[in-house]
Amino acid sequence: MGKVAVAAIVSLWVIPISILVNRIVPHPYMDEIFHIPQAQQYCKSNFRSWDPMITTPPGLYYLSLAHVASLFPGMFYMKGASSVSDLCSVEILRSVNGVLAVVCSILVYEIITHLRPALDDRKATFYSVVLALYPLHWFFTFLYYTDVASLTAVLAMYLACLRKNYWFSGLVGALAVTIRQTNIIWMLFVAGSGIINITSDKQRDKVDTDNSGASIRKHGQRAPENRIISGSNLRQRKIGGTDDTTVHLKSIGSASSRSCMPGLVDEIVAICLAILHTKKKLLVSFAPFIILLAAFVAFVRWNGSVVLGAKEAHVVSPHFAQILYFGLFSALLMAPLYFSFGQAVTFFCSFWKKKPHSFFQALLALIAGFISVHFFSIAHPYLLADNRHYPFYLWRKVINAHWSIKYLLVPLYVYSWLSIGTRLGKFQRKIWVLGYFLATAAVLVPAPLIEFRYYTIPFFLLILHSHNNDLLSWLLMGSLYLALNVFTMIMFLYRPFHWDHDPGTQRFIW
Repeated sequence: MGKVAVAAIVSLWVIPISILVNRIVPHPYMDEIFHIPQAQQYCKSNFRSWDPMITTPPGLYYLSLAHVASLFPGMFYMKGASSVSDLCSVEILRSVNGVLAVVCSILVYEIITHLRPALDDRKATFYSVVLALYPLHWFFTFLYYTDVASLTAVLAMYLACLRKNYWFSGLVGALAVTIRQTNIIWMLFVAGSGIINITSDKQRDKVDTDNSGASIRKHGQRAPENRIISGSNLRQRKIGGTDDTTVHLKSIGSASSRSCMPGLVDEIVAICLAILHTKKKLLVSFAPFIILLAAFVAFVRWNGSVVLGAKEAHVVSPHFAQILYFGLFSALLMAPLYFSFGQAVTFFCSFWKKKPHSFFQALLALIAGFISVHFFSIAHPYLLADNRHYPFYLWRKVINAHWSIKYLLVPLYVYSWLSIGTRLGKFQRKIWVLGYFLATAAVLVPAPLIEFRYYTIPFFLLILHSHNNDLLSWLLMGSLYLALNVFTMIMFLYRPFHWDHDPGTQRFIW
């Protein structure tokens, strides 16, 4: 078992389903009608050509060129192509995401084993395979969209940062931003996580030094070698002799010790002070991130907008309801974690024990939720007009079925986010949880269109840090994902329909 097994298992469905999709839908569909011709222009070395309807940078097209170039020697030898441009067919370009999906599954495995080194290898393999089935990620593996490449680049950037390869992380971050410009937010989040880890290590080293000195002064001898130190903000490692036991943060403190953890303000102050003491090291380590941020700001100033094309349809809007949709959508796709009876009981019991603070927190969240859905709920023209997307039906049949429905859903939105925050808070620092929420909001709130594809990266970061070890929950989630994938692919391939005003074939899509 391990990353080789993960890659092999994911390949077992990527290859045959890709063949099936290309056989039934051989021509570009939906956004592919923009992306594929643009990539083919790049294959012809026509780098000055640009479709004004494309909103994202050309990172995916450069990755496609590298993929095609790697295939060219073999195809040329087999007389399957006489030039690189001959290989830039719909099937070959779609296969880029198939390859990236396999790479992404390996990255997920590496991140899981890094964050949870005590986890059994078979479980890590199983969890990685289940996450490779995540419906939005799985579906767009078989089409030429930017989603799979974007997720892969962000996870690679994050893994490099976790391993403290900050310069390489910054370089991969530049690639992520050239694939999708909103990844600049995740670049900042990853840099923030790295800064938290560095400053936390410095604080622990200081505590260890002080404790060792106190032990020497008190007992006249050195502190024991076999002590607990931390390798990151997510785990603690016991080092000494031949013992190398990893213990999760959850297991090193009882409920009483967790209640003594410093508050958010204390964490912010402590990290700011640590930054002042390590500013030179941080400037050197995170120089690529700083350069990338400056370049992005210059680009936005020059371009006049974050998006490249179709600017009138992607105007930044205060769509605060979007963050609520994400919370409920993600909680539903992790239903065994967040909507089980036991989880609900535990959640409400913890709220009851922490009253009145918890009730005040819940009240504020409810008020914010009602304000968001009343004043900042946007119905984009694309949402109302395009019945090929599932959000079209959710909007008409659920959210907008009656004027009261959107308000009745607010408690579910709030429960979803509070339970997500509570679970993340068991394993992460408060400042990390706050940073995750702010990054998710910064990506989703400005987007006027309800698009579940935008939820993929924050969902993966959420579930990777939830640390659920219940095999039954993962099995249920995997079964849910598999059922959704079978349904959506059957609808896409075998339930086409036609518009009266358009002679083309239309298909259901996320």
